[in-house]
Amino acid sequence: MESHDPDRGRPARIEETLSAELLASAAGITPDRLMRLVRLGVIEPVAPGANEFTAATAAKLRRMVRLRVDLGVGLVGAAIIVDLLEQLERMEPRQEDDT
Repeated sequence: MESHDPDRGRPARIEETLSAELLASAAGITPDRLMRLVRLGVIEPVAPGANEFTAATAAKLRRMVRLRVDLGVGLVGAAIIVDLLEQLERMEPRQEDDT
């Protein structure tokens, strides 16, 4: 789904959202654990107090759960690792342009 972004002069993408229940189910965690991660600030809804999450948040949570299952890393530690990995991924294209 797309809408027009007048500031950029090109279509803007409207990101799909997932409910907390759907996100928890898709990630293989309980809704209570998801809400705990929200309270800790590890996972953020689309807006404060909202019960919806972006697809990017779902991908982050899946990576966190995979680290937990595969390596035994706690979810908070996994969130830190995923954040660092995302920062590195954002830096990679810039490094290729500089060479």
